[in-house]
Amino acid sequence: MKITILESVISPPQPESIHLIAVGGSIMHNLALALHRRGAHVTGSDDEIFEPAAGRLAAAGLLPAQEGWDAARITPDLSAVIVGMHARPDNPELLRAQELGLKIYSFPEYIYEASRDKQRIVIGGSHGKTSITACILHVLRFHGRKFDYAVGAQLAGFDLMVQLTDDAPIIIIEGDEYLSSPVDRRPKFHLYQHHIGVISGISWDHINVFPTEEIYREQFRIFADMTPKAGVLIYDRDDEQTQLIAVPTNPDVTYIGYGPHEHVIRDGKTFLLNKKDEEVPVQVFGEHNLRNISAAKEVCKQLGIKGKDFFRAVESFPGAARRLELLKEGTTSVVYKDFAHAPSKLKATATALKKQFPQRRLVACLELHTFSSLNPDFLPQYAHCFDAPDVAVVYFNPHVLEHKRLPPLAAATVAEAFQRPDIRVITDSAELAAFLRSQTWDNANLLLMSSGTFDGMDLAALATEVAGV
Repeated sequence: MKITILESVISPPQPESIHLIAVGGSIMHNLALALHRRGAHVTGSDDEIFEPAAGRLAAAGLLPAQEGWDAARITPDLSAVIVGMHARPDNPELLRAQELGLKIYSFPEYIYEASRDKQRIVIGGSHGKTSITACILHVLRFHGRKFDYAVGAQLAGFDLMVQLTDDAPIIIIEGDEYLSSPVDRRPKFHLYQHHIGVISGISWDHINVFPTEEIYREQFRIFADMTPKAGVLIYDRDDEQTQLIAVPTNPDVTYIGYGPHEHVIRDGKTFLLNKKDEEVPVQVFGEHNLRNISAAKEVCKQLGIKGKDFFRAVESFPGAARRLELLKEGTTSVVYKDFAHAPSKLKATATALKKQFPQRRLVACLELHTFSSLNPDFLPQYAHCFDAPDVAVVYFNPHVLEHKRLPPLAAATVAEAFQRPDIRVITDSAELAAFLRSQTWDNANLLLMSSGTFDGMDLAALATEVAGV
């Protein structure tokens, strides 16, 4: 009997069709680019898109033809809709997606969905998340390991803040404790369902979402308790708040505490000490960064990176962008800019630079720019956090308070909160620039700390003047 074999034509699978609401956000436009690179059909919308997001989306053919929201963009054939924090709950595109019963994800929900089959390493904590994540990624890439990632800042050597592939066995995620989306009030790091978790320290922040220190700390307790059987929780053993929630309570979980890595400082340079007391030069400095390196080393150990291989890689780690970023170096002066704005970050960064150059005078300037830092109820958290510099300056723009719909803030109130009698509070950027230029910069360093821009002050020109180069 003759058997006829019928060849069936199998159509290749159709790519995912994904729409991102609020695509212009920092992390959202990076996700759009990562999905596009993965082969998905990507569309997006936003009411405002600024650089660098606009240029990067345009180069990939993903920039929306028009700004604004349009429910007609949401069609039944969409595989998924991802909603960014910038959108409002009554967004017409979101409402249309809900009406059609489409799959709707927040950013963390989608990252989890895309990494279900991977080992998930989530770096949480009030400070140090980006630096720890950046260090881990640097070491893994140095040794040619395959990995995916999602991080909240642009890292040196990485063109995107998100990478999603089919073949990477692990994903490293910076686990922000802020809200997931306008319609999902859970902290982002609760949704990733980590196998290995890190808590780098807990210092109350985001007062607009977590009105008390106890409520804020509770989010980290939930994260710690989510560590699964055979999972690992790595935590700063010296942080008082972390000690309250990361104590070993689950016999099925491995708990690993860490402190600052052993080191020496010589001539303004920091050297790690390995088990043989050999010196390993590193480009970062400060106790907080030495803690970050310890956390990264513990994670890498769990991923099979031996100590000697970690040290070999970490020598070339440049640090995370905007974290103790060197703007200019002269013969007797250096100028650094840092993203620090929360009290714990302010204290750690200022102390680090003073200890690195103990013989030099330190002038440090902080810009109050975030919702918490400009809130009178939160300001007392800054008490004695700015004691390390020889000259301490706090700057804020009263117009920012209006923009954030906060009540007016008196300079005297700010000064009192820091509990430093000689602190100078300035509310005009031209006055701030004049004050800094009037300082004597021989054998003195300048530290500028802000998540903003000091109202567009030309920091490069200022740094050149200070450093004398």
